[in-house]
Amino acid sequence: MSKTTWSIDKSHAEIRFRIRHLMVSWVTGTFQQFDVKLEMEGHDITTADIHFTARVSSISTNNEQRDTHLRSGDFFDAAHHPLLVFQSSAIKKVNEDEYEMQGMLTMRGLSQAISLQIEFGGIILDPQGNTRMGLSMAGKVNRNDYGITFSRLSETGEKLLGETVSIIGSAEFLEG
Repeated sequence: MSKTTWSIDKSHAEIRFRIRHLMVSWVTGTFQQFDVKLEMEGHDITTADIHFTARVSSISTNNEQRDTHLRSGDFFDAAHHPLLVFQSSAIKKVNEDEYEMQGMLTMRGLSQAISLQIEFGGIILDPQGNTRMGLSMAGKVNRNDYGITFSRLSETGEKLLGETVSIIGSAEFLEG
């Protein structure tokens, strides 16, 4: 079977993250500039080859001072490592609309194998006659695995920042 190429519809796509702040609340953010290349045999998600990149300098938490700090060497080190990259290696069906995707995530020049949960939204023909597919994904990584070890303690000895980062994304793709 031939490979089908899908292009991301950036007007219907986002990549978000969240991390504990002061261990009682969450800081959330997005990457404003990213791309996904997706190829698969026909409409079989288990055959998909997914390559994701995000420009680290596009990080946004709606707080410019924090965003500047996140781009610094304390966190993402955007000057030396401008891209966050994910490359899928395997996708297996879990149930009707859920899949588990394995792959390598590279941040700050360090690559780690991770697992992401994929929700398949379906494939439809839109009002303009285009074939569209919807995918959502979620997973967690430990920031220390990527050399992001910045940490401070509060005056009472509590961590100011969690170690587990939740990653959440969703996108529509156009066939062809």
